[in-house]
Amino acid sequence: MGRLWERLTGTRHPDSGVAPLSATEVRAALLALNGPDVPYRVRNASLDEKADLVAECTVRRMGVRLRTRMRLIPEKREVRSLDERWENRSSGQANAQYGRGHAPAVYRQWEMKQGPDGRRHKVEAFRFDTREMTDPLQNAVLGAGWTWRGVFRL
Repeated sequence: MGRLWERLTGTRHPDSGVAPLSATEVRAALLALNGPDVPYRVRNASLDEKADLVAECTVRRMGVRLRTRMRLIPEKREVRSLDERWENRSSGQANAQYGRGHAPAVYRQWEMKQGPDGRRHKVEAFRFDTREMTDPLQNAVLGAGWTWRGVFRL
């Protein structure tokens, strides 16, 4: 059950032989992921978020907002993460759908275009994979020799 549970929560362990870094270095590595070419922003968490760091991403085109709250646990050398998402797909819907936990998803938009054969074809116009945000976070933690532990409550 242990490995199955870890798979369901998105828990990943570092490769053996990777020297663990300090909590300060892990925090710095996560904050260093910010840049102009990434679809998310990593920042220090506010007190009410009950975390140390937060990564956020808004995909306006799809009406999706993602947030990963991270708590650093230095004595266990692990980062506990809680993935949250809000989806508001239809304009008539008053409240967004909320979900939490590890659930990678790919959001797509399609449009009809005329092909070279003169027939109309369905073509992918937009694509966003939630792993574009979570994979760099996980890789930074694993590269620091720490465990990435998915949880349902921080």
